[in-house]
Amino acid sequence: MLVGALTHRVAGCKKVPSTCQMRRCFWGWLNSIFNKVDYERIQAVGPDRAASEWLLRCGALVRYHGFDKWQQDYNGLPSGPLGRYKIQAINATESCIMYRGFDYLEGLENVEEIRFCKCMYLQDECLQRLSEIPSLQKSLLRLWIISCGNVTDRGIIALHKLSNLKYLFLSDLPGLKEKEATTKILQKTVPALELELDLE
Repeated sequence: MLVGALTHRVAGCKKVPSTCQMRRCFWGWLNSIFNKVDYERIQAVGPDRAASEWLLRCGALVRYHGFDKWQQDYNGLPSGPLGRYKIQAINATESCIMYRGFDYLEGLENVEEIRFCKCMYLQDECLQRLSEIPSLQKSLLRLWIISCGNVTDRGIIALHKLSNLKYLFLSDLPGLKEKEATTKILQKTVPALELELDLE
């Protein structure tokens, strides 16, 4: 009786993580590894190749300037002269990209469109970082942000630094609490922006 009570008391003191929690912890750790920036790799192969490796490793797709096909196979990344394959579009749907990996976007000069859809690790800091990259301020024309639960008004407002942005689509963003004020700021600071909303 005493042994049983003691066992119950000890077990109650130490919460054993569930299988689901352990899996989540493992994938969080793995995704963090995938997003670690290798600056030596960027120097060795150039920003477009290094960013391609990061994006595909995290489950995103890339399309290169002059090509119609989306690149989705990490092992099938094209080889050839450095600088030949320039990223024109990024589709990060359901990818595990995180803030710590956004340094890979530095130096990309041909990215015209990015799609963030169901990106569970996408936060305001990611959009702020994206908006501060000089090359993307010049090149980025179209942006979709869909079903990214950690994005708030602060992250969307940061996009005003993308002065050449022509089209922005926002949908299913529960973190946006001041939709009207936020959209007014964007429309005022980026007058040429076509803003499409589906936030009901």
